[in-house]
Amino acid sequence: MTAWCNMNNSNPHSIFGFPGSLLMLLVLIMPAASSATGTPVSDFIQARVSAIQNGHSVHIKDTTLASAIVLPALYARRDYAPVWSNPVSVRQLIDAIEAIDAEGLDPADYNLATLRLLLEQNMETGLANPKRSADLDLLLTDSLIRLGYHLSFGKVDPEALDSNWNMTRYIEDLDALLALGDSIGNGRVNELLQSLKPQSIKYKRLKSALASYRLYQQLGGWEPVTQGPALKPGMVDERVPQLRARLVATGDLTTQDLYFTTYDDALAAGVMHFQRRHGLADDGVVGPRTLRELNVPVEARIEQIRANLERTRWVMHDLPDTFIMVDIAGFNVRLFRDREVIWETRAVVGQPYRMSPIFRSTLTYLDLNPTWTIPPTILKEDVLPELHKDPGYLEQKNMQVIDYQGDAVDTDSIEWTRYTAKNFPWLIRQKPGPKNALGRIKFMFPNPHSVYLHDTPSKSLFNEPERAFSSGCIRIEHPLELAELLLKGNVNWDRSSLVHAVDSLDTHSISLAEPIAIILMYWTVAVDEDGTVLFNRDIYQRDPPIIQGLGRPFRFRDREIIRTHGAMTALR
Repeated sequence: MTAWCNMNNSNPHSIFGFPGSLLMLLVLIMPAASSATGTPVSDFIQARVSAIQNGHSVHIKDTTLASAIVLPALYARRDYAPVWSNPVSVRQLIDAIEAIDAEGLDPADYNLATLRLLLEQNMETGLANPKRSADLDLLLTDSLIRLGYHLSFGKVDPEALDSNWNMTRYIEDLDALLALGDSIGNGRVNELLQSLKPQSIKYKRLKSALASYRLYQQLGGWEPVTQGPALKPGMVDERVPQLRARLVATGDLTTQDLYFTTYDDALAAGVMHFQRRHGLADDGVVGPRTLRELNVPVEARIEQIRANLERTRWVMHDLPDTFIMVDIAGFNVRLFRDREVIWETRAVVGQPYRMSPIFRSTLTYLDLNPTWTIPPTILKEDVLPELHKDPGYLEQKNMQVIDYQGDAVDTDSIEWTRYTAKNFPWLIRQKPGPKNALGRIKFMFPNPHSVYLHDTPSKSLFNEPERAFSSGCIRIEHPLELAELLLKGNVNWDRSSLVHAVDSLDTHSISLAEPIAIILMYWTVAVDEDGTVLFNRDIYQRDPPIIQGLGRPFRFRDREIIRTHGAMTALR
């Protein structure tokens, strides 16, 4: 447990190098001189709050107070009396900010340097003056709001990165938010901050992974393996010691003779372990792809983990007990029940130029033996070009042309070369059967992208380590197993009845007795139960904008996310 999670910190010194007892005395002096309303401290607070409410920026040393809504409302509710009269809360907040890099966030975003300066000045003078006490109180409040905001919503705005984002969360009541003043007064800031973090095991495991890779960094990271021909078991090569040292650095290989130049079985096992952790074919051969992953520096891996911690802050709050998580970058689908994984399968996702979208929806029904109406993009880029070359393509793929009423169109008289996707007056639909691109089962959830989970006749693709082959939808390897699990609440459906219905080739829709939340997300880092850290290649290049955003100065998002008495306001 980090120090800021424990008010009974055994460290006898504060974060500034001062004896802890002196820091406690200092923060006791600061608010105690004037903790009531109508005092010089409250007058200074009121003046600064009024300036914020009138649209002015308030600067304390080199810091500008960022909170223009929550901070003024909190002090107005308290008649502008100081908030930070409990020294335990002051220490908890400062310790939390010092330790926030463990969450992948930056202490500088929470006014740390200015807080240190004000506290140091108070120590030097021995007795705080009212203006400095007011400034310190306001700055502590601003820092807590900033920190709580990032832990609850993340620093980077996902909507700014993805116009299709639909997982925005809301605070239902400003009054409830202002109750954070009670946590400050009661010395429970650490409990408040802990409650604002994602409570999922994924977040905890990613934090552990970040700590591990920061340790690798402190130990010097690793040197790259020199470029050259593929390294294979049985070879003798001067680069083998480099490879051994690289694998030892991340625990993929146990310590042995690092200078041994023969590529032996133990080294091959270490390479295969590394390959599995990085989504590569575990063939024990260090070819171009494996070498590329081996030579990613530790600093880049740390940033990759930080990006995924940020994603967790976006989506892993207040999840239902039962939901489906599609991991696009990890090429898998998992079913959670009571927040534990009860089923998973491999998946095929969209190609980089037909990316599977990120969104949340509710899975409500499934189709057995579905038909497939060709969507516009595939009609334009795939089907019509094939028909221009070979009109027999329709029969080969068990497709038919229909009008918008669903009636069949005679294709014998169609001059295919006359039509493009823009002037094509009909629809093309693929009939149910073994050649159908959707396979035998389709899982439906409303969304504007026409994306869903489905079976596929192309089973061999599930054996590929990187499975970005689809046109955006998610193909799953064992759809019948998922259907059986989702239909447990439907008394008329079990394994045998599902198999019988599928074999009939009749199209049939089945509504779920209990609709289930489904989240399509993009995780480039995951951590197994045993702590093994898994890295997925960033096939859609979604990590760099997040990493860049984490490095930018603090700012609140413009979106209105607080509901108060029927009105919406931003959290700032």
